[in-house]
Amino acid sequence: MSNLASACNPPFGRLARSGSCALSFASRGIALIERWLTPAFDLAIRLYVASVFFKSGLTKIQDWGSTVALFQYEYHVPVLPPELAAFMGAAGELGLPVLLAFGLAGRFGAAGLSVMNVVAVISYADISDLGRQDHVLWGALLLVTLLHGPGRWSLDHWFRARWASIRG
Repeated sequence: MSNLASACNPPFGRLARSGSCALSFASRGIALIERWLTPAFDLAIRLYVASVFFKSGLTKIQDWGSTVALFQYEYHVPVLPPELAAFMGAAGELGLPVLLAFGLAGRFGAAGLSVMNVVAVISYADISDLGRQDHVLWGALLLVTLLHGPGRWSLDHWFRARWASIRG
């Protein structure tokens, strides 16, 4: 007898049988979500946020002179000279999204992009309400990866599983 059949035929009556069937169905649905939908959602979050920041980094390196000028006159990054801030911004927006997308040191990538996200909002005084909402969304999505981890479909998970099998 299958697990579903035995779960739907408890020895104590019709109402218990209905409840048992519903519970079994819900349990299987949750297992399906945990196995496929949660990792897919984690991956989608990582890829979306990574693409936003990576495209911004590509824009910065297309015209380096304009980028440095923006950091001199528009973005007021605290403490750092504009050239260093531009270099660090471009490097962060090109490197950290790769880590995030692959889920390699995924929490580190999410933390670094979170810092960049906050600095961007603080340093650009003329940010619109819509721009601020975008940064809030990206921050919330980065927080998912930061707190939850990059998920099952990540290199972090793959390396952790390999390490556990080697260690025995």
